[in-house]
Amino acid sequence: MKLLYLDCSMGAAGDMLLAALLELHPDREDFLRRFNALGLPGIRVSAEPSVKCGVRGTHVAVRVHGEEEDDVLHHAHDHDHGGHPHDHSHGEHHHDHDHEHGEHHGHGHDGHGHHHHTGVAEIFGLIDRLDLPEQVRADAKAVYTSIAEAESKVHGVGMEQIHFHEVGTLDAVADVVGVCMLLAEIKADRVEASAVHVGSGQVRCAHGLLPVPAPATALLLQGIPIYGGEIAGELCTPTGAALLKHFVQRFGPIPPMTPIASGYGMGTRDFPAANCLRATLGESGEGAAQAAELVCNIDDMTGEEIAFACEELLSAGALDVWTTAITMKKGRPAVQLSCLCRPEEQEALTAAIFRHTTTLGVRRRLWDRTVLTREERREETAYGPLRWKRSAGWGVEREKAEYEDLAAMARRNGVSLREMEDRVYREKR
Repeated sequence: MKLLYLDCSMGAAGDMLLAALLELHPDREDFLRRFNALGLPGIRVSAEPSVKCGVRGTHVAVRVHGEEEDDVLHHAHDHDHGGHPHDHSHGEHHHDHDHEHGEHHGHGHDGHGHHHHTGVAEIFGLIDRLDLPEQVRADAKAVYTSIAEAESKVHGVGMEQIHFHEVGTLDAVADVVGVCMLLAEIKADRVEASAVHVGSGQVRCAHGLLPVPAPATALLLQGIPIYGGEIAGELCTPTGAALLKHFVQRFGPIPPMTPIASGYGMGTRDFPAANCLRATLGESGEGAAQAAELVCNIDDMTGEEIAFACEELLSAGALDVWTTAITMKKGRPAVQLSCLCRPEEQEALTAAIFRHTTTLGVRRRLWDRTVLTREERREETAYGPLRWKRSAGWGVEREKAEYEDLAAMARRNGVSLREMEDRVYREKR
């Protein structure tokens, strides 16, 4: 299985993801030529070598009408701003993002002509006009939807009222579309990432200082493991967070894999640590993964209460939950509750165990886990729609009908579950 692992120990920004993935592409020049021919208005993307703390990588420069976004937006901040709620300008470059936040611009700035503001509908229209594969188009629009939803919550207005500074919009659309294209062409079977370093301190916006991570970024990072540190500044941007949220299937330590290639996407600012995002492409063992097991002993809950706790753990994202009859001190019969989960979900599910049981302690251990690849598809049958679950790997292949669908069919037709199963399998043959 081809695995892509993103090391976000210096955060994540759209341009850094773009540069790191570009280094993994087998033909970077061809990709840049095709990308620049897409028709993004006034956009020119180039890849430039960059060295941070002795590490050589790539910096991607996105120029809008010949200028990088920082040049335009820092100039814009010399002028008075009034206007309407809108998003950060999303200038993803350099890990120097003071200009990104609170961009309540009016519709023109002296010295640089008129910089328009663009809404979500206009961005979608722009993406729709590009000659892109449909999956890339859908991914890019999904990423922008999540950004706009986060901004609308921050500003307390509808998504249709969120507007993006023209230069920052074109810059970020280039980052988003480029990352979506590269991931489609790299064709990793799975994308995983480390916990995300968000930086520390505060970032300046048009209305004052905001804590790091900034509000929209914090919303986008919900459910993703993050941490701060001694490096002052904003290391994760809204676009970087939205891209990670959309594509990454697991956050945690690097899993067992055999590396094939690594790419380094560089920021511009200098820090005590190398200001880069590393993307590693490799092969993992067939179905290789890790899982955490959470275990506790319970001797003072009813069967109904334990069953309810198991249901709640499954609803909270547990991979599996089961109970085992045990004997505790003084010969008392009791129950051992076990919960299998993804490593990055240990904290949330430990909290759920304490919330729904009477246990005073939870034991944890991490397992290496080998699983078959799984997929689900939907078919129309003479009895209605039916989902099929397929698993494969290690020389085996299996397929079975979804129980809930079979049960619903059996009830509608007044037959047993076994009879319904026989009917759909005969039809399939």
